[in-house]
Amino acid sequence: MAVSMADLVTDIAAETAALRSLLVGLPDDETGWDRPTPADGWSIRDQVSHLAYFDEVALQSATDPEAFNVELKRLVESGGVDTETIAARYRDMPGEELLAWFDSARRQLMDGFGVLDPGLRVPWFGPAMSTASSFTARIMETWAHGQDVFDALGAEREPSPRMRHVAHIGVGARPFSFVANGRTPPTDPVRVELRAPDGTTWAWGPPDAANRVTGTALDFCLLVTQRRHRDDTDVVATGPVADEWLSIAQAFAGPAGTGRAPGQFSRG
Repeated sequence: MAVSMADLVTDIAAETAALRSLLVGLPDDETGWDRPTPADGWSIRDQVSHLAYFDEVALQSATDPEAFNVELKRLVESGGVDTETIAARYRDMPGEELLAWFDSARRQLMDGFGVLDPGLRVPWFGPAMSTASSFTARIMETWAHGQDVFDALGAEREPSPRMRHVAHIGVGARPFSFVANGRTPPTDPVRVELRAPDGTTWAWGPPDAANRVTGTALDFCLLVTQRRHRDDTDVVATGPVADEWLSIAQAFAGPAGTGRAPGQFSRG
């Protein structure tokens, strides 16, 4: 079944609205924009500037790949992308101005990707990918960094069908999770069965695979985005390959993350 960019735009708009509802009216101090999030050293301000910055970069990669590749070469020659340096660049931006930037960057991202062929290949910091995959990654990033904001503010988040995008990337990134940790990706297949918010099952991999992963979709998404330690989820691994994967799983590109500490959040 073909991927619909219109459906992806609808989903990212809903995910954006859920996050934005927490940002409107935040005070410009340590109780609001500068409130620490579970990501070590990062405030709510840092989470939002990260999203806005990479929205603009993703749009450039899809609409002006030559300019993106020039900038990518410059970054590689200077040591690579440093998200901490990017975050520090915007820490003096007033919250109201930051929210306006995020709104503008997100609107341009949706407008720009919405008219593209979902199969068009676009460059990125790792291997090239389709515009559909690039845009889906923006949904995953919004969900993951949004979770940090929800956690920082102690707000409850309603699980939604949009988590399937996050889970799909998490499953597909299994080989990369091993590579990011300096390990050889196993060739054994893994069956993943997750209980969706509506009670149905989302599944990936052959049904007869010896290695299996089961649990709620919410906890799996929290695990593969490293927003929860494995011990604080209901995700269960059967088989050595599945077990090793869950110990290092990550849905995002880049170096292996430090994740969260066990017991930092209540289970499930």
